[in-house]
Amino acid sequence: MSSEFILPRVGTKDNPVRLAVFISGGGSGLKSLIEYQKTPRVHITSLVISEKRNAGGLKIAEKNEILRFHVPLPTISDKTEMRLEHEKQIQQILENENIELIVLSGYMRIISPWLISKWKGRIVNIHPSLLPNFPGAHAHRDVLAAGSNISGCTVHLVDEGVDTGPILGQSRVDVHPDDSIKSLQDRVKIEEHKLYPKILDKICSGFYFNLNQKIDSHFSEV
Repeated sequence: MSSEFILPRVGTKDNPVRLAVFISGGGSGLKSLIEYQKTPRVHITSLVISEKRNAGGLKIAEKNEILRFHVPLPTISDKTEMRLEHEKQIQQILENENIELIVLSGYMRIISPWLISKWKGRIVNIHPSLLPNFPGAHAHRDVLAAGSNISGCTVHLVDEGVDTGPILGQSRVDVHPDDSIKSLQDRVKIEEHKLYPKILDKICSGFYFNLNQKIDSHFSEV
């Protein structure tokens, strides 16, 4: 595993780490995080970004008086160029607002190596399975298809792969014999909303640092 993960500074309640939360949908995870941060923490949601104008998470940000940006996908036919231009617009916002950590919360776009190179160690994601099992966009479907009796969620640092970054924490959920994708998803979401804020507490308070302020890529917590 690469040692190139550089974590954010250690925050305090008086000077919390500034988060940008990326969302694509309703923002239930964002809502849970904002509620958690109503008690002073070592991190704070400073802005919310979505590529979708009607994403429910933008309305949650507005209701809570949090800066929000709709960054639409550029009308460029070449997908690689389109993604790069989109991320350049996002990067400018992040720089302008002094963001220190990117939190992916139901963000449905894959982050390019270009943006990862600027933020490696400062992008976190939550995935609805116990990684490294069942990566990708259809975790609940794949869990049920495999007949697994346990699933859960994983918070990890984002690297250049798909759900392959160092694991920061996990929470387990039993799979019931009569589960549907929806029922399993709903039960896993409950654990996601508990786990993500706690892992953000840890990463923003220096829990994962060693003396060189590099991530120990072999650490995981279950």
